Formats: sequence, structure tokens, C-alpha cells
Amino acid sequence: MRPLFGFMLCAALSASALAPLPAGAAAPARRFEVSGAGFLKDGKPYQVISAEMHYVRIPRAYWGDRLRKAKAMGLNTITTYAFWNVHEPQPGVYDFTGQNDLAAFIRAAQAEGLDVILRPGPYVCSEWELGGYPAWLLKDRSVLLRSTEPKYTAAVERWMVRLGQEVKPLLLKNGGPIVATQLENEYGAFGDDKAYLEGLEATYRRAGLAEGILFTSNQASDLAKGSLPHLPSVVNFGSGGAEKSLAKLETYRPDGLRMVGEYWAGWFDKWGEEHHETDGRKEAEELRFMLQRGYSVSLYMFHGGTSFGWMNGADSHTGKDYHPDTTSYDYDAPLDEAGNPRYKYGLLASVISEVTGKPPAPTPAPNLAKTFPVSSVKRSASLWRNLPEPVLADRPLTFEELDQNYGYVLYRVPLRPGKGGMLTLKGVHSYAQVYVDQKLVGVIDRRLDQEAVTLPERTGAATLDILVENTGRVNYSRAIRTEQAGLTGEVTLEGQPLNDWRMYRLPMDDVSKLPMSAEPCVGPCFYEVEMTVDRPADTYLDMRGLHKGQLWLGNRNLGRFWSVGPVHTLYTPAPWMRSGANRIVFFDLTGEGAERLTTVKAPIFGKVTNTREAQ
Repeated sequence: MRPLFGFMLCAALSASALAPLPAGAAAPARRFEVSGAGFLKDGKPYQVISAEMHYVRIPRAYWGDRLRKAKAMGLNTITTYAFWNVHEPQPGVYDFTGQNDLAAFIRAAQAEGLDVILRPGPYVCSEWELGGYPAWLLKDRSVLLRSTEPKYTAAVERWMVRLGQEVKPLLLKNGGPIVATQLENEYGAFGDDKAYLEGLEATYRRAGLAEGILFTSNQASDLAKGSLPHLPSVVNFGSGGAEKSLAKLETYRPDGLRMVGEYWAGWFDKWGEEHHETDGRKEAEELRFMLQRGYSVSLYMFHGGTSFGWMNGADSHTGKDYHPDTTSYDYDAPLDEAGNPRYKYGLLASVISEVTGKPPAPTPAPNLAKTFPVSSVKRSASLWRNLPEPVLADRPLTFEELDQNYGYVLYRVPLRPGKGGMLTLKGVHSYAQVYVDQKLVGVIDRRLDQEAVTLPERTGAATLDILVENTGRVNYSRAIRTEQAGLTGEVTLEGQPLNDWRMYRLPMDDVSKLPMSAEPCVGPCFYEVEMTVDRPADTYLDMRGLHKGQLWLGNRNLGRFWSVGPVHTLYTPAPWMRSGANRIVFFDLTGEGAERLTTVKAPIFGKVTNTREAQ
């Protein structure tokens, strides 16, 4: 059995870490390095005990709270991705402010005494929209994601150099907390092109992102495909897989680093499927097994949080088997979506304390959630009456061709009189409602592998409208290369192509200017209500009185709702409220005018609650 680095660390700290420096002496340069099967930190054996949190999934005002709870559980390191699509929403336009201030998150971790492992991607998976890639990359269909194709690598180079400007000052050698950087992300599950990995490594080095430990991480079956021989390789797996996965890593790299890059301590939910919960007791036992073998470990996730706005991804292996993820990224993690410890937090803390010999900190108290009254709908706005100027083209254009990343696009084309027939939409990404003269005639749902609907007979000329929602681009597998949103293929009626399209861009990036009125609205409608808050506190909006759409609190896009479940609430954090009246706007694809919102203190999980299933 290998040395227990955790116990060795405690002894080393007690002997030397607190010794004062001689008067006038400069602080020695910090060092973090791989030595045999483990790490050395400042020359002393060190066992990384880490877990994942993502700055974009946690309200900035709560970063400190979540990081303190990580430290209290016994973690010494935090792992996070960098999400390219939130930082470069348009080519050459960067945003590292507010919620997207990655450097501030890393500094907050350092303030709590935590090291940081950075995973810059550019591909991150993470059940995040397009695996973290900006959608505009797909406008040119010759661009090949995760390849050596020149236009792709040029975009990656530009992004990584800009990211380096943010994080280089936070590397360990510069006095920051970043002790290691991951190259790519589980590339072996995608391909085995060593030239691609070597080229990306060179980009990292030019960007200053590899001035320390650089490593690859892969699932056990993909280690050989996704690693480089000169870089440390770590292994990823979930509950129940520890013994076999560690054995595969040790066989692959007999004298290499012993580290688990992702131990999946939970799982994520997908629309229309079952809610996931995992066995925290089994996870605690496996963590003990790994730590006692001397392994460094990073849990995925410590706190999942929320994929606010449009940023959930979708799971697919082929592009046809489409499973969009929910807005909630609770993940059944040790901290729940609202940052409260669940039972597995205490179990994992006890294991870490046992292995390291450090006394456990008290389990943090849960945040106090409240309920607030929400008014009935008093004002609304019809989508049909609030369309922008259209874009004209002979064929349907994708979201990317329309320079739109998220939201909806309304596709409109004239119909001649006819007996009706089969309307076929090849490659609907990802959910479409079909109207003739603004009357709903059918729904096409990519989840259900649908692509056709029957149109009724028309005695005169008519207008065909196809309202398409990007329900989340695939974030996994080679399908990411063809994840354009909207109508991505040919549209035919009884086998004949339809031409002369008008397309209305509906990014819904600013709902504050909608001309609301007291006139009742049915169909695709925006609705306005007020939530009265005496004193801000976390709550959950109960969405069971709605069908399918999107919701905003003030100017904050909280995310999606859909009656197919399994999540029927939207987490609503206190820092985004104010005392008094809080304006809520939601867009419901199949509004009835009788929608009702309430608040609850805890999330609601379950199967379908609305038999119409948003149709």
C-alpha cells in the first residue's frame, strides 16, 4: 500500500509550516509538483482533497459562503472549469465582469485557504450549453470542434491567450492559488488524435496556462486515447467504480500519479426523465478507500448550483438520442442547489477527518428559506404582436446564421390553398410548435425523435409559422460538431421544399421593454406578476401552474420550466431580490391566461404534473 499522504502532510505542517521567517528574509517561492505517485507542495508530501464548484452556477454574493463550506468539509482545493461561451459571447467580445469574474472567484477561494485546479477546456462538457463552446463557432459549418482544423484552432488560440491574461497572475508561482491545470477534458471519450492534444498543449503554453502541473483526465476505458505520454494522467468515474478504475489507472501508468480527477458524487437530471439521487454512504466508503490508498481525489460536484438562463446542455451520443438537461444542476451533491448541506456532506466530512487526522468542523447550518406571495397575472403581451423586423431568405437559416445564440426563432412561410399533408422538418433543434394562421396544429420534439406533423386542409392562402426553441445544444459526443440550433435541414410539405422564408429573431435578452397590457392573452405569451418580499431570502418558484417556457426575476434569467419534469421549481436566490415588489416575467409557449405562480421553501421533484405535457 502506498504512503498515506494526508497523514504525512499533517506531520510536515506541525514541524515546519508555522516556523517564522528570519528578519528581513523574503518568502520562498511556492512550489507544487508531481513526485512519483503523489504531489509535493513546497517540498512536502501533499494529498489533494478537492471538489468541483462553478462560479457561473452560483450567485456571486454566495461564492464566499460556498467556499467556506467546502473548507469546513475538509477540502483543501477547489476545481472549476472556465466557460468560454459566457466569456466570449460574440467573436472578440469578452466579459469577465460580475457573475463571470473568474479571477475574483479564484481569489475568493484563496481567501478561504483553498488551492485551485483550473480546467480551461476549451471543451468542458459539464452538462453546459454546447460543452462550453460559444455557439457562433457553428455559423461556419466547415469549422470542426475539437480538431486541428485551422479556423477552430485560431479561435481557441485567441480565447486561451485572453483567458491567460485573467488567470496568469493567479498561478502559484505568482502568489496565486492555482496549483494545476487540466489539458482539454476527457478527450479519450471523443477521439485519439495526439496531434490535437499536442497542439492544444502548445496553445496553453503560449497563453501561460501551463506554467506548473499540466495533466489530462479521462474515464478508465479512455486513458490511452486521451492522454499524452509526458503529462500526468488521472482517471474519472462514478459511484461503485473505484476499485476497477483505480486498477486500470495503475496498469496504464504503473509508476505514475495516483489521482482521481472526477469522482461523481451524484448525477444530473434531464427533462422528462427520472430525478437522480445517489447513495452517499457508498460514496463516503469509496472516498475512504481512495484516500487511504494515497490517492488525491476531486469530487464532482461539491455544489452543483443552477445552469441559469439558457445555459443547460443536452446529452446525446449520436445527435438523435437527445436528452436536454434541466436548469437545476443540484446533482444530488453534498451541498444542494441552494447551498445547504445534505446528509452526505457530513458523511464525507467524517471520512476526510478520519484520513487526515484533522478534527471535523461543525456542519454548517442551512440557509433559511422563505415563501413570498405572488400576484395573479394582471398584464401580458402576445408574442404575435411583438415580433421584430424579419430576416428574409430563400431557405430557413439556423440560429447561428442569424447571429443568435439562444432563445427562440419564429420561421414564417406562405402556404397556397391545398388539401393539407405531411410537413417534414429535417433536423429540428430542438423543439418546435407549428401554427397555421396562428392556430397550433402540432408539436415536434427532438427528445421524442419527431420530425413531422400533418397540416390541415386549406381552402385559401395561409401562413405557416414554426416557433423553434433551442432547448440546449448537445454537450457530449461528436454530435457537438453539428449542433446548430433552429431549423437545420430542409423543410418540405408532401415532399416539396418550402421557400421564401421570413425569420424573426427572438433572443429574449431584454424583457424589460415589452409593452404589457391588461388584455388577456392565450398561446405563446409573456406574462407579468409581482412577488412581494418583506426581507430577501432564498425561495423556490413553484412552476406547476405553467407549461413550458422561460422566467425572469427583474433582469435575471432564472431558467427554463417544463411540465414534463422531473424538476418543478426554479431556485430564486435572495441576492437577486429586493425588499418590496419584485417584477417577474415569464414566457409560456402554451399560455392560457390562468397561469399561477407560488413559492415554496424546497425544490419539488417528480414526474409529469400537466397531462398536456406542454403541447
